[in-house]
Amino acid sequence: MPAYHFIAIGGSAMHALAIVLKQNGNRVSGSDDVIFEPSKSKLAQHQLLPEQEGWFPHKIDKALDAVILGMHAKKDNPELKKAHELGLPVYSYPEFLYNQSVDKTRVVIAGSHGKTTITAMILHVLQYWNKDVDYMAGALQDAQVANLKLTTHNDFVVFEGDEYLSSALDSRSKFLHYKPNIALISGIAWDHINVFKTFEQYIDTFRQFLLTIIPGGIVVYNQEDPIVRELVENCDVHIRKHPYKTPEFEISNEQTQLITNFGHVPLQIFGQHNLSNLAGAQWICLHMGIDEEAFYEAISTFTGAGKRLEKLLHSDKLILFKDFAHAPSKVRATVKSVVSQFRNRKCTAILELHTYSSLNSAFLPLYKDSLNGADVAIVFYDLEALKIKKMQPLTPEDIRNAFNNKNILVFTSAESIQEYIAKLNPTQDVWLFMSSGNFGGINLPALAKTWS
Repeated sequence: MPAYHFIAIGGSAMHALAIVLKQNGNRVSGSDDVIFEPSKSKLAQHQLLPEQEGWFPHKIDKALDAVILGMHAKKDNPELKKAHELGLPVYSYPEFLYNQSVDKTRVVIAGSHGKTTITAMILHVLQYWNKDVDYMAGALQDAQVANLKLTTHNDFVVFEGDEYLSSALDSRSKFLHYKPNIALISGIAWDHINVFKTFEQYIDTFRQFLLTIIPGGIVVYNQEDPIVRELVENCDVHIRKHPYKTPEFEISNEQTQLITNFGHVPLQIFGQHNLSNLAGAQWICLHMGIDEEAFYEAISTFTGAGKRLEKLLHSDKLILFKDFAHAPSKVRATVKSVVSQFRNRKCTAILELHTYSSLNSAFLPLYKDSLNGADVAIVFYDLEALKIKKMQPLTPEDIRNAFNNKNILVFTSAESIQEYIAKLNPTQDVWLFMSSGNFGGINLPALAKTWS
């Protein structure tokens, strides 16, 4: 029985891999100095939760087949040092996934935005037609289904390709390890500025990604993104190139319908960015054996990836969405889609600035005009978070100038925005909450019940 040890087992991706490996019959152990929910409960459920938090070199011995190193671990980690002393193989998370899928047809979905939704669309369509594949995804339509599946028998594996760093020892983007047979790039907009100091550095990692595609392989790409189009069309590697663009559609009675050769296809999702994602997913599914008509039947039942335009309330009186959008391109696309879909309702868009990039004054101007389509635009950030991150303070005027909107309401504490929302009783509105955080502790499901 193979034996694996996880350094930083509590990570969102790491704990899922640990559970899958144990379920597949391997011996699994792990350590971490801090483990949060829901990882903690899930590890405990599978008898994988470390007895103590911390690093314990005695857990590393020659009986291990490999050590898997998480992003949270540092270069001077004592367990990592022991693994090196014993000459054990040490893999980053993406390196290990490649190692487990080397004999499979690898499909990798990349891009600054849309990759989670496209991956979820592909997996939904494949599941609809009972086509079993391995996968690693950021979020699926069903939040209760595991985001990772690894078997020894499936021919295909679908990876959501993240451009962030691989590990403390490996500063390469994760997706550079996967060596896809089939790849997709949805769009490129500068992100992760703590890693990619310039936009050119960020673009270059996608340029390198194209070079990792297996010779003779396929790249599906968004031809409506000028940076993606230029990268792919000027790439000299021996691969097939398939462009896609937003399909024809119409909106009627707050529902989007695709206009196809098979008639109108009603969808449960909306927004031009999601229809672009759908077009990319359709190309990938075609390469995986799903024809056009079968794709339309399946995609009509897709309600969205987890945390993407999650509908918390929908009534004649009020619609309330929660969305993971936080990067400028994602915020801009999400606001545009909601405003276009619900033209007869007043739209209030609330954005929490939560990430290192979004709170950086050099990055902030990329949000220019991103909230301008909303009737009411609100930005929330916590001044205490800036202090904790040791970042330069921002003023409400800095926000209004960067967003190019003098009417933006700015809140700088959880208490102030909670008080503002508590006084409201909206009607005939659509509300859009956007963040990768938690809006200072606002309980959005409870708010939806109150407003309903």
